Amino acid sequence: MAEDFCGKPFFHPNQFTMFTSLLFISILAILVIMASVKVVPQQTAYVVERLGKFHAVLDPGINFIIPFFDRVAYRHSLKEQAYDIPEQVCITKDNVQVQVDGVIFLQVVDPKTASYGVNNYVFAVTQLAQTTMRSEVGKIDLDRCFEERTTINRAVVSAIDEAAIGWGVKVLRYEIKNISPPQSVLHAMEKQMQAEREKRARVLQSEGEKQSVINVAEGQKQKVVLESEAVQLRQINEANGQAEAIRAVAGATAEAISRIASAIQQPGGFEAVQLRVAEQLVEQYGKLARTNNTLIVPANFGDMASLIASAMTVVKQQQQQAPDILPKK
Repeated sequence: MAEDFCGKPFFHPNQFTMFTSLLFISILAILVIMASVKVVPQQTAYVVERLGKFHAVLDPGINFIIPFFDRVAYRHSLKEQAYDIPEQVCITKDNVQVQVDGVIFLQVVDPKTASYGVNNYVFAVTQLAQTTMRSEVGKIDLDRCFEERTTINRAVVSAIDEAAIGWGVKVLRYEIKNISPPQSVLHAMEKQMQAEREKRARVLQSEGEKQSVINVAEGQKQKVVLESEAVQLRQINEANGQAEAIRAVAGATAEAISRIASAIQQPGGFEAVQLRVAEQLVEQYGKLARTNNTLIVPANFGDMASLIASAMTVVKQQQQQAPDILPKK
């Protein structure tokens, strides 16, 4: 019992016992209150069991339970969670061993089922993802494994999602991280890719040469066509020029003849024609004498009047055939 300096007690024995009892009751009440109040964080779910049996799922915020009767048996995060899928050996359709790993994204949608539907939903989903991956990889060849990643991911998600319904979780997506073939296969793939690149290079070169030859041929063809068109246009232009020249000469000749005919109709015109005929006759015989060693002349060449009369007979005959051109005398 506590005493002061004079040896007198501070509390009476009965008072001390009462104080101790009150202190104990207060501490017990505080402990009971603390045990009965549960503060659940956001995006978290607490599964409460009462006397070993499922009772309720506590929502985020302040919740009250009965101490010593209720207990929080499971705590689940409702956030999306990512889990690594361990690397495993898969055999492709063409009997090539490849090592594949991935990552899976899960979310708890039913805390009660996630607690009592399976012992460990993460382990169950991981094992199912590995077996499904081996099955999907075994359906395709090695070359397609790198091209069909999206198809494989969808197939794994679909297969796991069907089984995960009874586990209270939702498989959001699955992604393959790495596909690692053996070194020998990698060397063979490198050689194959090099051969493919060389093949594409040769094909592109041949296509370029082919296109070059085609372009040259098209150029030659167009050149020939253009040259033939130019020749055709030249011939047409020359023909048109010749025709215009002929028409011009014919027009000039007709104009000259018309003027000659008009002049003949004038007084003295016919005598002028006779004189012109005589001059042309003497001129032509003169040319024959200069160009030929032998000259045949008419018997009456000395009688110029008879020659002129013969020539005028021809003129009269032409006048009869074309009376509109030469006048009758």
